[in-house]
Amino acid sequence: QLQLVESGGGLVQPGGSLRLSCTASRTLDYDAVGWFRQAPGKEREGVACISSDGSIYYTDSVKGRFTISKYSAKNTVYLQMNSLMPEDTAVYYCVADAAGAVQNMCRDPERFSFWGQGAQVTVSS
Repeated sequence: QLQLVESGGGLVQPGGSLRLSCTASRTLDYDAVGWFRQAPGKEREGVACISSDGSIYYTDSVKGRFTISKYSAKNTVYLQMNSLMPEDTAVYYCVADAAGAVQNMCRDPERFSFWGQGAQVTVSS
């Protein structure tokens, strides 16, 4: 059973940066992996996903500000978040499942079987 553990959340001022990390219990080389988020009262939203072939999807609201990357040697996926805004406040979840078209997978939380416990990100002055 794949386990995912997030770290790196916290409180940051608008315009600041945070980096989330997700460490897996096994290699992610053959999986699609990514980040979803859920704000209070809102549905889960796919933020960024990366497939085994390196294909990447970003939701429009984070393009140019967030960067997803993988470090295979450490079974770790990162989400670098820059120019953070209050509307980025949410619980961020690391997700993984068998590789597929991330442009489709990242729009549907039901496409991912494995979820981390979540990391709170709060953007506030």
